[in-house]
Amino acid sequence: MPKRRRKLTPREKAEKKRRRREYMIIFVNGRQKRIKRPPTIDGMDVDEFIRANADPTWLHQNELWEYMDVEEEQNK
Repeated sequence: MPKRRRKLTPREKAEKKRRRREYMIIFVNGRQKRIKRPPTIDGMDVDEFIRANADPTWLHQNELWEYMDVEEEQNK
């Protein structure tokens, strides 16, 4: 008969939860690798957040011209 798996202690559960939030598992050459998750703001990718919330002046000051909409500036 197989050995029964023991329950995790509260400290082990907390550590497992922290690891899941901080890292993600990907497959490289058929093997699992654990890598750090990309940074997010309110659950959105950083680039997506900037595109949605930044105004043209801030984008220009920070040299993020690729996010500026040419059509938006022509309409103003």
